[in-house]
Amino acid sequence: MMPFGLKIAIINRAFRKKLDEKAAAMGLTSVQLRVLGSISRLEAAGETEIHQNDLERLEHVTHPAMTKMLQRLEGKGLIQCVPSAQDRRYKKITCTVQSAGIHNMILAQDAEVFEELCQGLTGPQKETLNQLADLILQNIEAE
Repeated sequence: MMPFGLKIAIINRAFRKKLDEKAAAMGLTSVQLRVLGSISRLEAAGETEIHQNDLERLEHVTHPAMTKMLQRLEGKGLIQCVPSAQDRRYKKITCTVQSAGIHNMILAQDAEVFEELCQGLTGPQKETLNQLADLILQNIEAE
């Protein structure tokens, strides 16, 4: 029997490979696209100010890694970083016109890849898989 961790690693690699292909078609890495999606999603949810530390917490990455990622996204014209009106120590991060609402496209791509990888599963099985993944994520967040 294959160890559970190995199963998760194989699924992750396959999922990431498919998302990387979709992101590459846009000139991005899947990680850059995910961060861009987080910014877009937060803006759509009504967040008035998104800061780097918010994204670091959401994406579980270090400050230096997020700094480089934001610099790359800003260089590609996909985000804008301006001094915060609330606290000048922080920069407010926003999507540009070019990337506004991109989270909807990312959700569609994610669902497409999920469907590809779950070929042969029934609707209830896919729903159960998602529910179990949510429970595991809750356990990880609680640590």
